[in-house]
Amino acid sequence: MKKRIMKLGHSPDADDAFMFYAMSAGIARSEIAEFEHVIEDIQSLNNRALNSELELTAISARNYLNVKDRYRVMSCGASMGMGFGPVVVSREPMDSVEGKTVAVPGKLTTAYLLLRLYADGFTPVEMPFDAVTNAVKSGETDCALLIHEGQITYADEGLSLVFDIGVLWKKETSLPLPLGLNVIRRDVPPDIAMEALRLHRESIEFALSNKDEALDYAMKFSRGIDRAFAEKFVLMYVNKYTVDMGNEGLAAIELLYEKAFEKELAEEKIVIDPLRE
Repeated sequence: MKKRIMKLGHSPDADDAFMFYAMSAGIARSEIAEFEHVIEDIQSLNNRALNSELELTAISARNYLNVKDRYRVMSCGASMGMGFGPVVVSREPMDSVEGKTVAVPGKLTTAYLLLRLYADGFTPVEMPFDAVTNAVKSGETDCALLIHEGQITYADEGLSLVFDIGVLWKKETSLPLPLGLNVIRRDVPPDIAMEALRLHRESIEFALSNKDEALDYAMKFSRGIDRAFAEKFVLMYVNKYTVDMGNEGLAAIELLYEKAFEKELAEEKIVIDPLRE
């Protein structure tokens, strides 16, 4: 049987590299499906999803609102934090971003949607995610919305925490905080879609069972942070919800969209129909 070759988009972040290691290395393989890895930053992948360019891709949970008619959420591969998530930081201690400029890593990111849910009266300054820390340190902006490794390294940069969105979300909902999703295009045949789901879950489970091997690969994408920090970051976001979001993870995603709708940041509430085994 001729294999179906599909494009698989994921970010160059250490957590994505960790979970996709077994697929990249040919450890998780299929007789009917093969993947070309498209490795780009999440904002670029969000834009590709808007144009339906990739059969499978990682996207921001926020962006699923824009592509739900063309893509289906996969039950594995999600990035969810329990009690942690994006943080807002500043040079000097402050307790609010009202009236402040905030460097943000793209308006299609879930982090930006969450910032709008939890704060008002700020001026966003959009820029690449790897520029936001320097923006606040240099005084270009008053504050910065940090994602990725910046969530755990900001204090080492001499920055002060304004608020932690993950802490606020857990206190309010007792659910995991959905940040990133893996989605598959709805026109992928059912047997191929299920095989992609199986491979993806197998790759995640392999990484969690062979942490050192997968982390060796992920370190190539760690943007200069040391191994201990990289491991901490990776295992924050590659967790039980990544293996299978389950009903709890599904409820968290739908609650995020409900809150966005209630604050007029989304056009409608939606019910997710995840691809599950």
